Order: sequence, then C-alpha cells, then structure tokens
Amino acid sequence: MLFLICQLLTAQDILGPAQPSSGPGGSDYLHDSIVQYDYASEPDGFWLYEPALPRPDSAHLIVFVHGYGAYNPMVYGDWIKHLVRKGNIVIFPRYQKNLFSPSPSEFIPNTATAIKDALAIMDTSDHVQAIVSDLAVIGHSYGGVISAGLGASFVENGIPQPKVLMLCSPGSGPFKGGVLKEYTSIPADTKLVVMVSDDDRIVGDKLGLRIFDTASKVTDRNLIRQHKDHHGCQRLKAGHNESYCINPDLDNGVRNVTARRAKKSSSIDAIDYFGYWKILDALLDCSRSDTHCDYALGNTPAQRHMGLWSDGKAVKELEITQPDKKSAPEKIK
Repeated sequence: MLFLICQLLTAQDILGPAQPSSGPGGSDYLHDSIVQYDYASEPDGFWLYEPALPRPDSAHLIVFVHGYGAYNPMVYGDWIKHLVRKGNIVIFPRYQKNLFSPSPSEFIPNTATAIKDALAIMDTSDHVQAIVSDLAVIGHSYGGVISAGLGASFVENGIPQPKVLMLCSPGSGPFKGGVLKEYTSIPADTKLVVMVSDDDRIVGDKLGLRIFDTASKVTDRNLIRQHKDHHGCQRLKAGHNESYCINPDLDNGVRNVTARRAKKSSSIDAIDYFGYWKILDALLDCSRSDTHCDYALGNTPAQRHMGLWSDGKAVKELEITQPDKKSAPEKIK
C-alpha cells in the first residue's frame, strides 16, 4: 500500500535496497524454521528460540535483551527469526513483570538469572545444545544498558563471558538502575559495537558515547552512527527504534504502550539489512571464525555501505568512530 501511494504522489518510483542474497545480513539461511519455547511466566523468565529444519545438535548462543517494556518478542521478531535461521540459539530474557515492576535495579540480576536458567534447561532437556564459549549479547535501549552491564560484570552475575556486545541506541531515560559510571571492566578480548541513530529523541547518544569512551581495554570497538536518508519513496529514518521489526509469529499477546508503539513505527528496510543485521552477523563471524571482520569493524567500505536505492544512488553510509579518534575520519555530509 505504501508503494502504491508513493507511486501516485511522486514521478519517481525510487525504492530502497532489498535484503542481500548472501553474506552478513543476507538471506542465505541454513534453517527453514524455528522452534519457540515459553519459560517467561516470571520477571526473570525468558523465551527460547532454536533453529529447525534441519535441527542441529548444537548452535552458538545469542542473548537478545529488549528495550523498556518491549517484552513481546514480536517487536524484534524478524531480526530474531533471521538470527535463528542463520543457525543460532536466541534467549530473549523478560526481566520485567510489567511497566512498573520490578525496579530497574533488578533488570541486570533478572537477565542474568534468565540466562543461567536457560542454560540449565538446555543442558537437562531435549534442546539444541548451546555453545557458550563465544556468547553474544545484544541489547536495544534499556537492553543496551543491561547488555553493557553484563559485559562488565559477568563474573559477579555468574554467566559466561560475552565475547560480542552490540548495543543499539543504549539508554535508560529518567532511570539510573544498571547504568555504570565507566565500563573499563569490559574485557579486552570483547568485540564491541555501540550503534546510535542521529535523530534519537528518546535517549540520544550520551550513554553510548560513555560506554564507547570508557571501555578502554577493548581494542575491537566501534561507535556507529546511522543517518536518515529521504532520497527515495521509502524514507529511511534515524530514530530511537529503528531496530524494531514486527513479526506476528513471535507475538505473545502483550499490548502495552511499547508494543502498540512498535506496531505503528516498525519497519524492515536497509537500516535492518545493511545496518543492525549486517553488523551483528559480521561481528559473530569475526568472533567465531575470523571472517567478515571488515563488515563489522574498522571503518571499511564494507562496514559503512548501506546498499543502493533502485536508481543506483548509494544510501547514506554509516559513520564510524574508532578508538582514540575524536570523530570519524570521513564525515557524512
């Protein structure tokens, strides 16, 4: 419907990039389906997603930490399905009972409990076995606060070391629970990406910059800034919730204000395929097999590239800041 309206209103039918057929962010899936399990009745519970058709004996583990109130996995459903069909197990911790309980100071402990309980269940039941030696933790918004906190305190929280941390628009709004003054305790062998959006009016980039600046032991860390691009019919935005990608297959029925907002604002476009999905896929490959590192880190053309509009024009690139550099070497104009 959007395409038809756009065609009526403009002389040009300039569409955004499609999902690439292969590589980081691509549609070259190893599995045709996913299996879902619900262990989320309590605020330290979780949902579990495993690859199927074919069902592997074991798979690498990703913990996906939602934003404040976004404890309906459908909010990030397309991304979760993408990760699982690529051959990963995804744990989606709940960490909240509702929008008012528990206190944000309980978010990190609840998430850690969910991870430990999920690992125990997978060890003792007929589940795909989790490979935890290269654990990846990704978080959006308050989930970015939690993910960074777990990366800095995994020993105290009794979970495996996160080897990959991807923080998407991290921030806590008016709350302070789980926010650290500095992140120097994130280990040096972590691969860390902090991704912020240029028009984030919810949390901005303040915490993202703090995490990037103070995680000083981590050599493999980048700050990525995503910009809007209104060249084509499908306008690419740069707000706080660009990682939303609704998929009703993962709907648990929750209809709070966050879920309703997500249903109105969710989109799947170049920001997903060439931004969030590409960067995380590449980080995982780089950590596990030392491949596709140039898509994940280093301010390379492959990392910055966001695809092409249907008229051949490049989508505005990602802006990369590397350690010990005040700003990205190539500024977006």
